[in-house]
Amino acid sequence: MNRQTVTLIVGALLAVIFGMLLFCFQVRQSEVAVVTTFSRPTAPITEPGLHFKLPWPIQRVHKLDQRVQSFDQDKLTQGLTKDNFNLLTSVYLGWKITEATNFFPRFAASANPIAEAERRLEEALGNAEIGVIGKHPLSDFVSATDEGTNFVAIEREILTAVQSLVRANNFGLEIEFLGLKKIELPENVTQAVFERMTSERKVLADKSQFEGEAEAQKIRSEAERKAAEMLAQAKGQATQIKGRGEAEAAKSLAVFQQQPELANFIFRLNALEDSLKEHSILIFDQHTPPFDLFKGGLGSEGEQGGGKAKSK
Repeated sequence: MNRQTVTLIVGALLAVIFGMLLFCFQVRQSEVAVVTTFSRPTAPITEPGLHFKLPWPIQRVHKLDQRVQSFDQDKLTQGLTKDNFNLLTSVYLGWKITEATNFFPRFAASANPIAEAERRLEEALGNAEIGVIGKHPLSDFVSATDEGTNFVAIEREILTAVQSLVRANNFGLEIEFLGLKKIELPENVTQAVFERMTSERKVLADKSQFEGEAEAQKIRSEAERKAAEMLAQAKGQATQIKGRGEAEAAKSLAVFQQQPELANFIFRLNALEDSLKEHSILIFDQHTPPFDLFKGGLGSEGEQGGGKAKSK
């Protein structure tokens, strides 16, 4: 292959490459392309791959990042709550381009379309925050109770308000998510908030104390009721036992009234038995009941006026 042939091949390749640069462009998976014909945008191209166009100045390709963009609000937005407290808030959000033909005419004139779009978003976001803050009392943002705040509902309301503003202005983008990033109170409001939190805590403490006292009184009342029931039951059983004893005593009394000497003898025997239940030594007078039962059975010593008995 001579030198002239090589030159022709290289020239042809360069011509093809140059032609492809003039008439072709590539769209990546994360991009959306807007092709303008004489500065007027045509339908956006979202399919990744190689696409054809007419050379400049007839057509020009503008590529935009279609991924979700993260945006943090740097400036604090000051709003007035429903109960007239100043509150400073900032949020974070994620957004993405959904309609390139609307997004491009509004922001493509800027050197940095993404930064310009976020600047406009920040304005809409501030208006939405002020509107939502005015619908809620301070206790929905700052509360002494564990479940007093209402962050989830507030974030949802701000997201809905921002989405409505974005759609109304045809920004060509959509808010994917939003959350409260920071909440601050001006110095002149801090003391009032602390006093309110102290008052709320006192209410909770008083409530807990009242519930504790009520529960203690309930326990005491239940214990007193059970004690009264047990005492009444015991008194009833004692009355029954006493009644049975009196009935038996009445039967015995009727017999003893008929034979008083037998009754006296039985009482003396019972008394003597009780005195000799334990191991004991007794010194007694034979004339003292019930030991007079031993009279006549103690021998000469018993006749002299005294006696001894030993029980084992």
